[in-house]
Amino acid sequence: MSTLKHILNNVSTLAIAGNAAVEVTAVCIDSRRVVPGALFIAVKGLVTDGHAFIDKAIALGATAVVCEHMPDEQVQGVTFVNVSDCAAVAGVIAAAFYGHPSHEMKVVGVTGTNGKTTVATLLFRLFEAMGYRCGLLSTVQNHIHDQVVSATHTTPDAVSVQELLGRMRSAGCDYVFMEVSSHAIHQHRIAGIRFAGGIFTNITHDHLDYHKTFDEYIRVKKAFFDGLPEDAFALTNADDKRGMVMLQNTTATRNTYSLRVPGTFKGKVLENHLSGLVMNVDGHEAHFRMIGTFNAYNLLAVYGTAVLLGVDRMQALAVLSGLHGAPGRFETVLSDNDRILGIVDYAHTPDALLNVLATVNQLRTGGQQLITVIGCGGDRDRTKRPVMGQAACEHSDRAILTSDNPRSEDPEAILNDMEAALTMAQKRKSLRITDRREAIKVACTLAAPGDVILVAGKGHETYQEVKGVRHHFDDREVLMETFKTLNK
Repeated sequence: MSTLKHILNNVSTLAIAGNAAVEVTAVCIDSRRVVPGALFIAVKGLVTDGHAFIDKAIALGATAVVCEHMPDEQVQGVTFVNVSDCAAVAGVIAAAFYGHPSHEMKVVGVTGTNGKTTVATLLFRLFEAMGYRCGLLSTVQNHIHDQVVSATHTTPDAVSVQELLGRMRSAGCDYVFMEVSSHAIHQHRIAGIRFAGGIFTNITHDHLDYHKTFDEYIRVKKAFFDGLPEDAFALTNADDKRGMVMLQNTTATRNTYSLRVPGTFKGKVLENHLSGLVMNVDGHEAHFRMIGTFNAYNLLAVYGTAVLLGVDRMQALAVLSGLHGAPGRFETVLSDNDRILGIVDYAHTPDALLNVLATVNQLRTGGQQLITVIGCGGDRDRTKRPVMGQAACEHSDRAILTSDNPRSEDPEAILNDMEAALTMAQKRKSLRITDRREAIKVACTLAAPGDVILVAGKGHETYQEVKGVRHHFDDREVLMETFKTLNK
């Protein structure tokens, strides 16, 4: 336990009413998790305002409350702390409560539109393979060395992040690799974390339902690098048109990786097959199990990060050559007779989908048909739906438009948006099947031996959210089950 005064040491307070020496047993931003002696932080969220739950938190035993508006009447035995922005201080308070765990490990953040999960996962696997204990915070799952912890967001809330970092420190982790989403940066979920390095993958059209403009989306990503300490490193993709923008104001050591222009870490794709990549990396030829140019960038980012963290270049390449990518990222599923190749990928933005389609088209032979199954999520950026529909139809032999996670939206309305910009020629190449399971089954039925089926949009997800309810659904499982049925 810590005293309230101790954990407020680095917080700018407007006023404190009550005993600042009170002992704090827990830090909570969710009133449902309050325990006796807890400090409750009334964070204003997108849907709910924590100030509405102060009374509930006190009833459950909170003895201290951080808030932006002091109550008209003080509650005896409860200390109130007034701050200008609860969200901004939540991570700082939690970091102090848990003893600043990020100061005792090397934490590396990965941000960008696409590639975050693959880069963070590969770094975790690389350093674990070299004998280090590591932590991983990712969209797919969190790891505390060999323990798997379920993941619900790309980056958990500020308090949960610090609690997880504390557990990683207790488990003896040397390194932590974490995805850093634009939401997490904007909502201060990474506040209180001392980063040893930051990686930028790329930036494309995404999350404009939240950030409203592309310029704001870029500014938020850049804020992560602006906040890196002087003794950290900043590694950016020099081939991305906004890559160098990320380094403009950072005080961290600046580094780049590239396939096309000069960079700190330089790569060149020599061979690109459905069986893997052959690359020249800093003058050394290396074979990798991963596929596609987009993964060449991911591998370069991981290699560069490893070198910046002190790993021998040849050792980094040797270990990387044996690693697979993250689940649901260009993950292959073969039919029992190995005649049809299924590819499951998380591509849920226009650029990510185009990258995957381009990779498949580059690697397949002339006689192979590409059948793409694609949907768009509900309650999210509607402007990308017609672009996704067009991309799937334009770059596939057949495209099946279907549901992703409709959430609270009408699936038919989402499909209408996806079809809105299709030309007559594109419409002739497409089918509209609302039920995702049925769409995958039809794709398998249409496929001939040697064809490729791309199922995009959900990747690693094991659920489908319809009308606010999550049902079990795994694209990989459906593909395998359908292949087995067709082969009987």
